[in-house]
Amino acid sequence: MLLFGPVESVTATRIFARGFPAGEENERQFIVYSMRLRAAEELAMVLPIPTKPGAGENAVRFISLESYPAFLLDMEKGFPPETNWSLGCSRTADKAASATLAIQSVGSFEASYVPIVADFSRLDERFRLPSGTWEKLPQYKSYGFAVFKLKPGAETIHPMAFSFPRANVKQLFFPTVHIHDGEVHPKADFDHLLYCQRNRGESFRLWSWRESPQLAKSFIDATRSQNIIDPAQHCFRIELQGTLKNADTVLG
Repeated sequence: MLLFGPVESVTATRIFARGFPAGEENERQFIVYSMRLRAAEELAMVLPIPTKPGAGENAVRFISLESYPAFLLDMEKGFPPETNWSLGCSRTADKAASATLAIQSVGSFEASYVPIVADFSRLDERFRLPSGTWEKLPQYKSYGFAVFKLKPGAETIHPMAFSFPRANVKQLFFPTVHIHDGEVHPKADFDHLLYCQRNRGESFRLWSWRESPQLAKSFIDATRSQNIIDPAQHCFRIELQGTLKNADTVLG
């Protein structure tokens, strides 16, 4: 997560990821993102995503979960606190067009998709990182970017959700790099809970993740989730806490 603007604090980050089932545009992946934010001014949040090259400006489909703000809180209900495990985690330029990028209204947010780094010039200049920042993030050279405009003073933000065509269909991606002050630090303070589902036929390893004792339908409203959740599958959870390597999390 890259934040553009002065930030007082970011805590309680929760991210859910799931690939589309086989036969249903299975190159795509869902991401649902939530956090507690304190900021005095309006700012933008940028989530780098490994989008399939050449997918175009309409590659990302934003999903409004304004009517289901408790989506990630309900997800946590699937993992009873009495089973308190100690968990670890395994981690792992084209010329920009001149037209302004499209802005969509998604629940309480305004959102845009930026196809490549060079296209940030097509957004408001407030949403651009300081000169030289992208050179320190070479892993994002071929990525796309989901951009959300956030209001000042907000604390608990209802989940931001979208799907995108992933560059590698055998990987599940979580945007856990964070830059809050315009500088790229090798380590960062994490306060993250990550959740995922593994579809039938998927074999990525979840050795360090905790599996929900029950199927998702017992603690998530699948209809209100707009098919982001498969009610007939279990969910998985891992906790990232403390000072850790500032990197994205990839299952594959």
